[in-house]
Amino acid sequence: MNDELIRKHEGHVTHLTLNRPQKANALSASLVEALLNAVEYAYTDGTRLMILDGAGAHFCAGFDFSDYENSSEGDLALRFIRIETLLQELHHAPFETLVLAHGRNFGAGADLVCCCGIRIAAPGTTFRMPGLRFSVVLGTRRLTHRVGADNARAVLGASRTFDADDALRMHFITRIAAQEEWPALVAATRAECEFLAPGAAAALRRQTVIDTRAEDMAALASSVSAPGLKERVRRFRESGK
Repeated sequence: MNDELIRKHEGHVTHLTLNRPQKANALSASLVEALLNAVEYAYTDGTRLMILDGAGAHFCAGFDFSDYENSSEGDLALRFIRIETLLQELHHAPFETLVLAHGRNFGAGADLVCCCGIRIAAPGTTFRMPGLRFSVVLGTRRLTHRVGADNARAVLGASRTFDADDALRMHFITRIAAQEEWPALVAATRAECEFLAPGAAAALRRQTVIDTRAEDMAALASSVSAPGLKERVRRFRESGK
């Protein structure tokens, strides 16, 4: 088991806990691969509900830039592509996905929330999606389908931090609930996931999730392959904004 990811499977439920609390659960390359492995395996093992949460004070701080200066532009681009692959696998999973978010969630961490079917946040949770500040187009269509074009432009264009109340108003999340309420909500969701046969549940998701995977990957690949990715990241990080 990868120490960065705690993976539990009980009955028809797979529970994934991001376990890099010292890094606010930022997405290292190895954590992304562990998540992808777990999600892809869940496609085959009878999972009907996947739960994602995070250890420590925050759910997920997004892309881990801590060693970006030692990476080539190709390596950085591949890491973004692998994150998009993960987000697509979750968004189009044939089973229900439930995310439990808390703390400050940044970039691809907010995208992880957005791509799940049931999105619960603790009071005081915040989100920010600043990828366009360094010209990376990640998850824009998924966000637009969730919150509408006007809200998506407002959030992304200004790299605006929004809280749980704003997120609920925009339908970015589906519910606000204190962390002590989460076990009961998980139990209720688990029971609901047994209502339809697996094939019917998968068909429902296929018919209700808009499939823009090819366009999303093409937009991301175009944005990260433009020369100067490392310099754009450096300027963003040094701006402190």
